[in-house]
Amino acid sequence: MMTEPIAAPRLAANIPIEEIKAKLSDPVWRLGNLYTIVTDSGQAVPFRPNPEQWQLFRTLHWNNLILKARQLGFTTFAGVLALDQAMFNKNFTALIIAHTKNDVAKIFRNKVLAVYKALPPMVQALRPLASKTKTEMLFENGSSVSVDTGGRGGTLQFLHVSEMGKIARRFPEKATEIVTGAFQAVPNQGGIRIVESTAEGRSGEFYKMVTAALKLQQQGGRLTPLDDRLHFYPWFAKPSYAIDPAGVVIREEARKHSEELFTRLGVQLRPDQLAWYSKKLATLGDNMQREFPGWPEEAFAVALDGLIYGKEMRALRLAGRIGHCPVRPGLAVNTFWDLGVNDRNCIWLHQRVGAMNRFVGFLWDQGQGMRYYWEELEEWRRENGARWGCHYLPHDAEARLQGEEVETRKEILERMGMRNIKIVPRVADLRTGIELTKNVMPECEFDEEATQDGLDCLDNYSREWDDDAGDWARKPRHDVYSNGADAFRQFAQGYRVNDEVLPDLGSVAPTRWGRGGY
Repeated sequence: MMTEPIAAPRLAANIPIEEIKAKLSDPVWRLGNLYTIVTDSGQAVPFRPNPEQWQLFRTLHWNNLILKARQLGFTTFAGVLALDQAMFNKNFTALIIAHTKNDVAKIFRNKVLAVYKALPPMVQALRPLASKTKTEMLFENGSSVSVDTGGRGGTLQFLHVSEMGKIARRFPEKATEIVTGAFQAVPNQGGIRIVESTAEGRSGEFYKMVTAALKLQQQGGRLTPLDDRLHFYPWFAKPSYAIDPAGVVIREEARKHSEELFTRLGVQLRPDQLAWYSKKLATLGDNMQREFPGWPEEAFAVALDGLIYGKEMRALRLAGRIGHCPVRPGLAVNTFWDLGVNDRNCIWLHQRVGAMNRFVGFLWDQGQGMRYYWEELEEWRRENGARWGCHYLPHDAEARLQGEEVETRKEILERMGMRNIKIVPRVADLRTGIELTKNVMPECEFDEEATQDGLDCLDNYSREWDDDAGDWARKPRHDVYSNGADAFRQFAQGYRVNDEVLPDLGSVAPTRWGRGGY
């Protein structure tokens, strides 16, 4: 890791103007010596970039992703860097995006405006303001620094997105707007984009970006101007994350983390680091992986507030219940459906293997009729040499659909050849169905490759975010993940082991396909 440059003397009133201008022409000198920041406690202190901040500065790519442990100060660094570049370049536009309006005000006030006000008067005279609002500074050289919750239009030479993971999880539409709007405002070459966050679950724009960048990095691929460079900062790289180990009882989870660090990275924790990690773990519990990860994948392995099945999915992974478990020949395959007209139609494929419920496939699509899904299932059955058990459809499968013929989706599937159909009754309270699902999940196994799309649904099924209350609402969010989770809930609400004794009628030749198109 790069060490911090030795600080040169700060500007003094008796330094000749020529010497001042020479120093101000050096961005490394400016970043290490010119600026003063305000700490969270309100104290003004000289800004001295820490090793992580210097390393980021020295290794900046056009597009940068920061996945990090907490309290490394990257938003502070981005505020100083944005201000610095705006002051010392003409017509330079810098934007910092925060995830809430309160953070917009706080970042602009403490990390941009306060830094400018603390500059020596001679520097302010050299780089005077033309105007200022509560969220934007415009300099007489045509450059500007602003802080907002989004950005679209115009051209940006510098963009920093703070806590992109939180934005993507709580406000997915806003995250998409940032990707399609603000990201596109930064030139492919000539502009700098820095996106940073702690991890926030296995979904959303930040997770997708990190996954792609990590894959490229692990494969040794060449970075193009359109690729993201992943800057990962593990907790153990920060020297201050260590305490005297005397008298500290090391938790078993901390020992396992230490062993995996050595296995994955060859990193051997010192006793003072292990003691620090164990003490932090006692406070943060499951959130430790998110807040202080040791390797990138670990950051996304945590059960988060707001995720409806987060703890259950994490428990399944820890128990080794998600892995390789293919179709078992000779055992009937059951299906569990969620039906929608404009939404995804999702289907889980299941076998009862001993005392376990094994999920061996997941199919989904949208904008298709019942014929399409049945043909997909029949193709899957033939490829896997399987035989059908029961097909569990939700209560609305008996709702009549108006085409050239008025039929229910149950009747359409029966006409296509489906047998052993069971209609799962609707629960009066959705929370009851969710609790039933949580109760049966410890008895489940999943073939990871065959059910990956379905696992994504269970991982990311979440409650709505209540912006006014600043907390997760009780109501589940209806999004691309909810349909797959609803299909799985049909298993919890409808499946009974005794159903297996029904005779396997397989499928029969379909009757004439109606012209209704559904």
